[in-house]
Amino acid sequence: MKFLIAGAGAIGAYVGACMARAGIDVTLFARGPHLKAMQEHGVRLRSQEGDFEARPRMIGSLEEAGPMDVLILGVKAHSLPQLAPQLKPVLGPETTVVSTQNGIPWWYFQGIGGPWEGLRLERIDPEGVISAAIEARRVVGSIVYFSTEISEPGVIEHTEGNRISLGEPDGTRSDRCRRIAEALVASGLRCPITTHIREEIWVKILGNASFNPVSALTRATLVQMVRDPGTAELIRNIMLEVESVSRKLGLELPVSIEQRMAGAEKVGEHKTSMLQDVEAGRPMELEALVGSVVELGERLGLALPHTRMVYSCAKLLNRNSLATLQATKSS
Repeated sequence: MKFLIAGAGAIGAYVGACMARAGIDVTLFARGPHLKAMQEHGVRLRSQEGDFEARPRMIGSLEEAGPMDVLILGVKAHSLPQLAPQLKPVLGPETTVVSTQNGIPWWYFQGIGGPWEGLRLERIDPEGVISAAIEARRVVGSIVYFSTEISEPGVIEHTEGNRISLGEPDGTRSDRCRRIAEALVASGLRCPITTHIREEIWVKILGNASFNPVSALTRATLVQMVRDPGTAELIRNIMLEVESVSRKLGLELPVSIEQRMAGAEKVGEHKTSMLQDVEAGRPMELEALVGSVVELGERLGLALPHTRMVYSCAKLLNRNSLATLQATKSS
């Protein structure tokens, strides 16, 4: 199988390096100084499990890739509307597209049936550009459970975890999921196949919609937020509101809020991806992780006061941070 990882940032480059080390045919698409560093020195991975370097094929234009068997979308959700229309050169008749984006994915309501069939969230898929570029039949959902960061161009810091769950949106156990999972397992990753991908998505959103924006506002790690009584109460209230949205959709989550809080505390002094973005001067994944929940709550007639309040504050922070960065670049 031929794999392409479109968006070889912290997550994509980590997965690609592991696959290349295992001898799997994988191509990484990236741009800028990160691409140049990887082309010159390979992907340099730093991890407590052992450092290594890998040299997968690197490209800076999707026109160079040719049709692929599997396309893994490694960009963050807010970058996908720009990337999706460019994917045509790599999509063969049977190319499978694996989404790794956090939050409510653009495909979530495609094939769901019932009153929400075909619902499109504007904050995720503005004007339907993603769903127009990627047919629903191609999609395999995935959820990433590891922490990585680009410490400098071409260098990936792996903090913890190595699991990627795969699942068909219709809940079946397909041959294509099995083949993709086998390749990822051969690369040293854990890759269970779930028949409940939508439920797992909401379990992750439970933490992403609460810990991420609060951490950006407070600059606190996971364990600091859980152990601070006032902050922990706010996070629990957001989780309750997220849970109310999932229940309105007919889902019962397999993990309780207290289990989710305990799991975050065990991770320890970890900075969420949103906090990492703020500190690095990057746009936050705010719409995918929080805005999408707020928009869906509006569609379902749910108020979500705590979620909306934190969302509004985080939007202002994001706007001011980006304005400061732009001013610094212009001076």
